[in-house]
Amino acid sequence: MRVSLGEDRVINDLHAFVKATAEPIQRQADVHFTEDGSKQLARQVVDSITSQLHPQEVAHQTARGVVYADLNGNQVFDSGDTPLAGVRVSNGHEITTTAADGKYELEIDDDAAVFVIKPRGYRTAVDENQLPRFYYLHKPQGSPESRFAGVAPTGPLPESIDFPLYAQQEPDQFKALMFGDPQPRNQREVDYIAHDVVEELIGTDASFGVTLGDITFDNLALFEPQARAIAVLGIPWYNVIGNHDMNYDAKSDRQSDESFERVFGPNYYSFDYGTVHFLVLDDVEWLIDETGKGRYQGGLGKRQMDFVRRDLEMIPADQLVVLMMHIPLINVRDRQELYRLIEQRPFAMSISAHAHTHEHHYITRDDGWRGPAPHHHVINVTVCGSWWSGLDNERGIPHATMADGAPNGYSILHFDGHKYQLEFRAAGRRADFQMSVYAPEVVNVSQQAQLEIFANVYNGSEKDSVSIWIDEMPAQAMEYTRSKDPAFVKTSTNEREMRDRLVAQGVPEEKLWIALPQPATSTHLWKQQVDLGSLADGVHLIHVESKLADGQQVRGRRLIRIERNPSPQTLTSEGE
Repeated sequence: MRVSLGEDRVINDLHAFVKATAEPIQRQADVHFTEDGSKQLARQVVDSITSQLHPQEVAHQTARGVVYADLNGNQVFDSGDTPLAGVRVSNGHEITTTAADGKYELEIDDDAAVFVIKPRGYRTAVDENQLPRFYYLHKPQGSPESRFAGVAPTGPLPESIDFPLYAQQEPDQFKALMFGDPQPRNQREVDYIAHDVVEELIGTDASFGVTLGDITFDNLALFEPQARAIAVLGIPWYNVIGNHDMNYDAKSDRQSDESFERVFGPNYYSFDYGTVHFLVLDDVEWLIDETGKGRYQGGLGKRQMDFVRRDLEMIPADQLVVLMMHIPLINVRDRQELYRLIEQRPFAMSISAHAHTHEHHYITRDDGWRGPAPHHHVINVTVCGSWWSGLDNERGIPHATMADGAPNGYSILHFDGHKYQLEFRAAGRRADFQMSVYAPEVVNVSQQAQLEIFANVYNGSEKDSVSIWIDEMPAQAMEYTRSKDPAFVKTSTNEREMRDRLVAQGVPEEKLWIALPQPATSTHLWKQQVDLGSLADGVHLIHVESKLADGQQVRGRRLIRIERNPSPQTLTSEGE
C-alpha cells in the first residue's frame, strides 16, 4: 500500500504551480491547458515523485521458477525431468536466461505476465483450444470490472513459476498460417470462419498459425468460440491483439487488454521456431481524452520497445526476424524507433492486417528507413474480407470481396532458413486461384478493335512483371496501375442498387446482406490495351502470367467471344 503523503493537498498546490507556469507558455505557443489537463499532469508528477521516494511501497516482488524438459508430460517439475539452461524468460520488460539448474528470477509488480521465450527444438504446453500456455499472469486483485470478463484474481505469487517444455523436431523448412481479421460479430460469423477457411485447412502441414488481430468485432465473448473452431486444425495457434479486441471501457492502455489476456495471455511476446525468430507485438494504444472518451492509435510505447530492443540483442544478426502486428507498420507512431532496431539486420520482415486489403509495402528512406535495403512489410488478406459483407455465395457465406478487388482468405508463410515466401490463398477456392482477369464477354471488333484488359494479381506488387497474350499471339507486358478494380466497382454498384431497391420496397435493412465497402485503390492491378482486329470470330483465350517479386509465378485465364456482326441476343453488356 502506498503512503499518500497528503496527496490531495500536494496535488492542489502543484496544480496551482502548473497553471501559473503554463500561462506564459500558452500565450506564446497559442496552446491551452484545460483545468482537468493541468490537474492530471499534477497527479502524474506526484505519482512519479512518490514512487521514487518510496520504492519499497510499490508492490514489487521476485518471481522465481524453473524451465525444464517435461519428460513424463505431467506438467509438474519432478525428479524425472531435466532442467534447461540458457532459456530466455521475460516479465515483458526485462529478459533473463535460466542458469545451469534451469532456474530464473525476475522482478514483477501486481499486474504482470511472466513468460518463457520458446527456444528452437521445443514446444510449450497448449490448452484444449491449441492456445500456447507459455506464461503466468500475476494479478492478485484480478482485472478491473469491465463489460467483458478479464483475469480472475490470481492470489499471492506462487513460490515457483515453472515452465514445462517438450522436445520436437523443427526443420529449417516449415510453414505458418497467417489469418488477418477474422472479425466475427456473432456466432453466425464464427461459423462462417469455420466453413469458409477452417474446413479446407484440416490436415494442414503448417507448424503453427497466427491470427493477426481483430480476432473479434468488439464482441470479446467470441474469443473462445472462435478458438474452439480453429483448434480443429490441431496446431498451436498464436494471437495478436487488434483494435477490435480491446476493452473499450478501460481507463488506460495497460487495462485495455484484460479480456485478451484472460484467453490468450500476454499482449506481446516472442518465440523461436526453426531458424526464425518471431516477435508478436501489440501496436494498438488506447488513449483516454479529457472528457473520458477513448480512442486507439498505432504505437508500441516505451515498455514494449524496451522489450523488443532487449529481445533482439539476444538474436544473432544473421537470423531471420519476423515481426507480427495488427496495425500496419507504416501507421505506427513510434515506428522510427523500431526501424532503428531492425534496419541493419539483413533478414527481417513484418506482417500486419487491419486494412482489409492485401498489400506489399517496401519501406524506404521516404519513410525514415535507414537500412541498406528496403524493409518488406505485408498487409495480410483478411479472413472476413470486407467484414463479411456482400451477397451470399452458394454455400450461404457472404462473398466478402475486399475493396481492392481481392477475395477474402489467408496466407501461408513458407520458410527455408533465412528465406521466406508468402503464398496467398482465397477462401473456398483452388490453390491456383491467384488473379482475376477483367474483360467483356463479347466484343464487336467491327466497332472496337482495341480493348483494355485488367488483371488483379491478388498477391502482386509494383515489383512484379505481368504479361498478357491471346491464343498464340505474342505476349506483351502489362502496365502497373494504382486504380480501382473495375470488377469490384461493378459488383459493388450492382449490389448497392439491388439493396436500395429492396429497401424502397419495404424490406427491413436488417433482413438484407451487409453492403460492400466503397471501392479502394488497388496496389496489385495491371492493365493493357490489346489489339483484337486480327482475331477471327469465335471464342478466344486470354492468358495472363505474373512473376512475383519473390519468384513465384501465377497465372490467370479468361475466355472472350469475338463477333463482327453480333445479334442482339448474343451481345451483352461489358463484364456480364
